[in-house]
Amino acid sequence: MRPWTPDIDLPDHERIAHAAAFCERMATRHSCRSFSADPVPRAIIETAIAAAGTAPSGANRQPWHFAALSSPGAKTALRVAVEEEERNFYGGIGGSEWQGLLRNLGTTADKPYLEIAPWIIVAFGQTKASDTDRFPNPQLVESVSLACGLLLTTLHLAGLATLVHTATPARFLNRLCRRPELERPIMLIVTGHPAPDATVPAAALERKPLDQIASWF
Repeated sequence: MRPWTPDIDLPDHERIAHAAAFCERMATRHSCRSFSADPVPRAIIETAIAAAGTAPSGANRQPWHFAALSSPGAKTALRVAVEEEERNFYGGIGGSEWQGLLRNLGTTADKPYLEIAPWIIVAFGQTKASDTDRFPNPQLVESVSLACGLLLTTLHLAGLATLVHTATPARFLNRLCRRPELERPIMLIVTGHPAPDATVPAAALERKPLDQIASWF
């Protein structure tokens, strides 16, 4: 145990200003589907993963592992496997209604950015601490998702573009990233510099206002 370390003692108006500035910065974050091949230092990725590791988690089990892919061979293998899964989805497994939701975002089964972007981060959730552990890690998906939120935030503040791809079931990622079966892939995070011709779909610019996402009691 150690005493709680108080935050910087600021007057309320300065706290509000800090929160507003952060909100304004994060409002510029959008998913990018057109990346540049320009390199990104590994130190940025390491720092972002370290920030992710500060997230809260169920019972403080910290049930996450991040596999960072940068080698051309690994990224090509990833693209081949993901596109095969996506073709099955767009071919009918995903259902026409779900595909209709994605149409305005420009999402297709083709994922060239998986080879172009300098880094692909695969977030795994550890179902148990070890094969001999009797108890599963609680709130697995919630905990890993919180960590990924901090990861995305750090990458954005570092000036990088990001894209999240959900990885369900995608068990091929365990083989590709040499992760044990007790882990399950939760999501992929693509990151790098945006391509010069990168755009944000008009549909992605629409954000629900505060009065639609919050209630006060």
